[in-house]
Amino acid sequence: MTEIQKIAPLDIERESFRIITEELGDRRLDPMQAPILKRVIHTTADFDYADNLYFSPDAVQLAIDALKGGATVVTDTQMALAGINKRTLEKLGGRACCFMSDADVAEAAKEQGVTRARVSMDKAARLGENVIFAIGNAPTALIRLRDMIDEGYRPKLVIGVPVGFVNVVASKELILETGVPCIVARGRKGGSNVAACIVNALLYMIDETRGAAK
Repeated sequence: MTEIQKIAPLDIERESFRIITEELGDRRLDPMQAPILKRVIHTTADFDYADNLYFSPDAVQLAIDALKGGATVVTDTQMALAGINKRTLEKLGGRACCFMSDADVAEAAKEQGVTRARVSMDKAARLGENVIFAIGNAPTALIRLRDMIDEGYRPKLVIGVPVGFVNVVASKELILETGVPCIVARGRKGGSNVAACIVNALLYMIDETRGAAK
C-alpha cells in the first residue's frame, strides 16, 4: 500500500518549498529571483522553469518598487485576475483589472477583426504607464504590447507567460527585445496560474520585507 506522509496542514507549503530547494540542488539562484522561481515551481510542479524563466536586469526590484507605488496590474484573463492577492495589492494602493469581458473591448475587437486581448491592451494603456501586465494566455496581447512599446509606451513590467503553440514562443521573444523590464517564460510553457503566481510572489516579497522591518 502506498504510504501517505502525515503532515500538519500549515506545514504543507513549508515542506513543499523544502523539497523544491532540495531538488534544485547546487544550482545558484539570484536571491531576488529565487522566491519567484520557487513559487512558480510550487504552482506548476515543473522544474523546467528553473531554466526557462527569464528575468531582465533588475526586473524584480523595479516591479517591487512599482507595486509599492500603487501600480495597476492588468491581466489578459479573468482566471489570472481571480488568482491575484488583491487584498495585499490594495493595501499598497494598487488594483488589479482585466478588460477582456468589457463590452467596448468586445465591440472594438469585432469591428477591427482582432482579438479582445489585443484591444484590451489599448484600453490598459489609457491607464498610464504605472502598469504591470500579467499575460498568461494570449500571445496577441504581447504582440500588441510590443507595438505599443515601439511607439513609446513604457509599462513598469511585462510578465509574459502565455501557454500554447501558435505565436507563443515568438511573442515572448518580441518582449525580450524591447528593453522594458520583464519576466518571461521562454518557450511554450506558462499559463494564467503562472502569471498570477508571479504577481503574488512579488507581493509576498514585499509583505515579508515589511514584516521583518517591524
